[in-house]
Amino acid sequence: MNIPDNCRYTKDHEWIRIEGNIAYIGITDFAQGELGELVYIEVETVGETLKEGDVFGTVEAVKTTSDLYMPLTGKVIEFNAALDDKKSGDPAIINSDPYGEGWIIKAELEDISKVADLLDAAAYQKHIS
Repeated sequence: MNIPDNCRYTKDHEWIRIEGNIAYIGITDFAQGELGELVYIEVETVGETLKEGDVFGTVEAVKTTSDLYMPLTGKVIEFNAALDDKKSGDPAIINSDPYGEGWIIKAELEDISKVADLLDAAAYQKHIS
């Protein structure tokens, strides 16, 4: 199970990685494994400011559909076009590279210091064990 130390995690299985003033957000390796092959991702919140815990999109797998939750309050600024099957993207990138090319959105956070309130890699590992 891949749980990078450079990310923080939610109990709902989203990860967040801060680069400068931008947050990359996706679902964890554990989550994609539980969902199975992803076939569709919907994000209709680009341009919106969402609060921590708000739904920013959905992922659809062969087995089920799941909501995606904002780990922290911020403005959604981009949906990863590489995942958008409407634009010749492939949602299954998340299955092979959930923390790299499989990021789902970029966001500008209201308060980057709040990332410290999320689970670190060791705490997330304990959460899923």
